[in-house]
Amino acid sequence: MKVEIAALIAGGAALASAQQSVWGQCGGIGWTGPTTCASGSYCSSLNPYYSQCLPGAQTTTAATTTASRTTTSASRTTTSASTTARTTTPTTTLRTSTTTTRTTTTSASPTTGTKKFEYIGVNESGAEFGENYVPGVLGTHYTWPSPSSIDYFTARGLNTFRINTKMERISPPSSGGLTGPFDNAYISGLDTIVNYVTNKGAYAIIDPHNYGRFNGGIITDTNAFKTWWTNIANRYKNNPRVIFDTNNEYHTMDQNLVVALNQAAIDGIRASGATNTIFVEGNQWSGAWSWLSVNAPTMITLRDPLNKLVFQMHQYLDSDSSGTSETCVSATILKERLTEATNWCLQNNVKCILGEVGAGNNSQCKQAVQDGLTYALNSGAWVGVLWWAAGPWWGTYFQSIEPPNGAAVSAYVPILQSFV
Repeated sequence: MKVEIAALIAGGAALASAQQSVWGQCGGIGWTGPTTCASGSYCSSLNPYYSQCLPGAQTTTAATTTASRTTTSASRTTTSASTTARTTTPTTTLRTSTTTTRTTTTSASPTTGTKKFEYIGVNESGAEFGENYVPGVLGTHYTWPSPSSIDYFTARGLNTFRINTKMERISPPSSGGLTGPFDNAYISGLDTIVNYVTNKGAYAIIDPHNYGRFNGGIITDTNAFKTWWTNIANRYKNNPRVIFDTNNEYHTMDQNLVVALNQAAIDGIRASGATNTIFVEGNQWSGAWSWLSVNAPTMITLRDPLNKLVFQMHQYLDSDSSGTSETCVSATILKERLTEATNWCLQNNVKCILGEVGAGNNSQCKQAVQDGLTYALNSGAWVGVLWWAAGPWWGTYFQSIEPPNGAAVSAYVPILQSFV
């Protein structure tokens, strides 16, 4: 999450000295609750925003990428640095966002008529967890989405699942990295969930949730990245319901490199003979609110010989678009933050998708989501929306839409269904 990875302030103050129960949150950027775990469990960092008490004893494996991000209501300072033996240059950026403070009681009803999103569904997290553990242990450091979760959503008409993965587990650095062979156990796990999703008639998005990084450093070898994508596409190209997402949320990177990596992925996928749809993401967490100023001039230069690109953007509703607070700025904030990006999509005649959206379970946020998605659908610019996030290990995370009792299920499953 991020301006969108699995960000988390689970709200409510708790004493740091208290012990957290198994599967509960025990750390992460902005976390103020318990940081020690009950006997028989240990605190594991799943990503910079979310550490969780996992059962068992902690094991020691090679650490890879870590990142820190400091957020205030008006600005965000982001620092990226490697913690491995590989040396990279830390980069820091300051993001300032404009906050809208007006309030409204106007209700937005979906006026969709026969118009529908092509893709509507959820992110499925778990296989990218345990970022400091490579390869990690299945069931201890990471997990795969639950088939019962897929069943729940498809039974309610949702048809798209963004399956978050970790490139270092697919292609271990110790075995050749980006151009080396796939890890059989991990890629078989991905095969299983992809096939389960697509056999249900839904779309499976393969998302390397790596932020433009690999093994602790920014990916700069576009040829290796192209090869990686050729190899992935060769494995899944015969499944027309698979979608390729070039990389999750590039950030604090040279803009020309972000474009070059996207183009390398496109070229690699097409070199395999694959005709699947490709989702491309921009710099600075691929935020819709900043798309015009950050990505618009350069991302439009991407070329696909099959013309099957979809521009993926992410948007959260709190004061700094980070998705770390349950409080939404206003009941119209999603529409407001999508407006410039919507106009860009229409003016350039390209397809766009809201690949991550999330908010707290309260009346203002629900109204903002309903209003914003209605606007997105009626605009004709957006082909879909995916909630952040489902996944079996989210615990009490406020944006969890993992059935049956995730904090967002009661509020946002019905809203998503209203667009089916």
